[in-house]
Amino acid sequence: MASRVLKRLGDAKGTSLIEAAIITPLFLLLTFSIVDFGTLFYTYLALENGVSLASRYGVTGRTMNDPMTGTPLNHQESLKLAMRQGTPTLEIPDSAFTFAHRAPGGGAWLAGSGGPGDLERVSVSYTYSFFTPLLVGAFFPPNGTVNLRVDSAMKNEGSFP
Repeated sequence: MASRVLKRLGDAKGTSLIEAAIITPLFLLLTFSIVDFGTLFYTYLALENGVSLASRYGVTGRTMNDPMTGTPLNHQESLKLAMRQGTPTLEIPDSAFTFAHRAPGGGAWLAGSGGPGDLERVSVSYTYSFFTPLLVGAFFPPNGTVNLRVDSAMKNEGSFP
């Protein structure tokens, strides 16, 4: 009887299949996690770069033309377009933008983009959704999303063109 048990335990047929069944889900979780977090960090850095470019453009007071119609845009719409041009891989809705300004010597941020000599702040809120909501997104309630917010503040030039 004991020799049968030892013989059966010594037989290793099928152990590779069992090992693969245990390791494969862990390997896939690790791989998808690396891709998801890499994309999350890319998105955050793209947003930071884009809002910095938009605020640098905004302090000059210049405006852009609408690429579709060629009509001149107002200052805030020009900042939105500069942000979108700085982040071509992201779709940022108009509702994600917030503009504020502070007059020289002022203590509070006021809505709007401000004028010459004011401090201007551009804020963008972006909701990032994970590619693998069942794997990685499950660790980020409520819907497997992360809210990213980036800001940039600069002083407007003394006179606008």
